[in-house]
Amino acid sequence: MKQLRSLLLLLTMTLFSAHSFSADDIVDDYAYFAFEPDITTNYLTNGKDIGFIRLTMEVMVRNGDDLAIVEHHAPLLRAAVVEILGEQPEERIKSMAGKMEIRDLCFEALNQLLKEETGKKLIVRLLFTKYLHQ
Repeated sequence: MKQLRSLLLLLTMTLFSAHSFSADDIVDDYAYFAFEPDITTNYLTNGKDIGFIRLTMEVMVRNGDDLAIVEHHAPLLRAAVVEILGEQPEERIKSMAGKMEIRDLCFEALNQLLKEETGKKLIVRLLFTKYLHQ
């Protein structure tokens, strides 16, 4: 019995020490980029009033090296978000489900722009950390 345990221990140690690391084993070093100042724009309303939305947005990238790329393209990305927000109807802006849809639209649009500019989709997650509308 003691020999069996020793053999199993030796086998386990051999398997773990022989393990070669692959790209999948690399731990991501996530980093965040905050768009400053807040993004403020108008949106479509049902009446004569002008609606506006103000949001603070941050994007999460897989590693710190991607931050410089996102920062370089920040004006293009900001303009895309302003355009998306300006096209949204009042009902979508003011509903919780609509807010999530808008966030998803922004996420897809920004990653598509980055892919066109850099060849890579760099954004892992898009966060609205402030979301005010009137």
